Amino acid sequence: MTVIAEMLSYPFLVRAFAGGILVSLCAALLGVMLVLKRYSMIGDGLSHVSFGAISVAVAAGWAPLPVSIPVVVLAAFFLLRITENGRMRSDAAIAMISASSLAVGIVVTSLTTGMTTDVSSYMFGSILAMSRGDVWLSAVLSAVVLGMFVFCYHRIFAVTFDESFAKATGVNVSLYNILTAVLTAVTIVLGMRMMGAMLISSLVIFPALTSMRMFKSFRGVVVSSGVLAVVCFCIGMTGSYVFSTPAGASVVLVNLGAYLLFWLAEMALRRRIRWQPLKPGGKRTPAESGPAPKTARRWKTIRPEGERSPHSDGKRP
Repeated sequence: MTVIAEMLSYPFLVRAFAGGILVSLCAALLGVMLVLKRYSMIGDGLSHVSFGAISVAVAAGWAPLPVSIPVVVLAAFFLLRITENGRMRSDAAIAMISASSLAVGIVVTSLTTGMTTDVSSYMFGSILAMSRGDVWLSAVLSAVVLGMFVFCYHRIFAVTFDESFAKATGVNVSLYNILTAVLTAVTIVLGMRMMGAMLISSLVIFPALTSMRMFKSFRGVVVSSGVLAVVCFCIGMTGSYVFSTPAGASVVLVNLGAYLLFWLAEMALRRRIRWQPLKPGGKRTPAESGPAPKTARRWKTIRPEGERSPHSDGKRP
């Protein structure tokens, strides 16, 4: 508690905590949709687009944020349009735009101002970069994202898992895809101020993947992702202050630790519940762990992923 009180005595750390928690929450909630729709790397691609736009803005003497947000939003629309028309796979389109934007940013930086403090903070992140205006913008963004998930939960669920079914039920799928692209773009631009272009995609990917190890329902994954993102960010920022390590890298390592912890918990749970007796109607009831019962022919084994069944070759016991 003494460390936290000491941290909160610095105004720039208060802004970093407030803005980082809000951005982490938005990235985690949007990340569930993006991961399930196989757009996991869109955060990495848009962060590189934002770096290219910021490099041009710094070289021209313009304000970085008003320049980068419209450019990143347009890039998100472009990526969505390409993949919707089926002209290119999503991973190929993201890789193409990501590499091109990063190359533009590096060339413009080398030919003009060089690697200044402003460009470096967007590339690698800096807790000093979060301003009061960024915090207010993060608050508005989080309110919009939370409102979308609370009031449009069922429509989001339908759009995420089956767009054809959502269209058949009268849901405006294009509107939700556009809204998701815009919110993701703004989240990436704001998160770059603290995490940097190299690490911002971790806020989108890690909470969703970690929650999916233990929760199987969409609602459970969404709630767990939001809670995990906030907790991991707070722990990472505290560790960064105590051990004098970069804030973005510390948050990523805490997210990695949470993923490994959930993975071990999932493996332990799978090994505990291995035998399930077959019941009429296909229902199965968990039995106590231990050796197979005498009626093992009537039982089936739940095996961890990758573990091969002894009778998978088709031979009968």
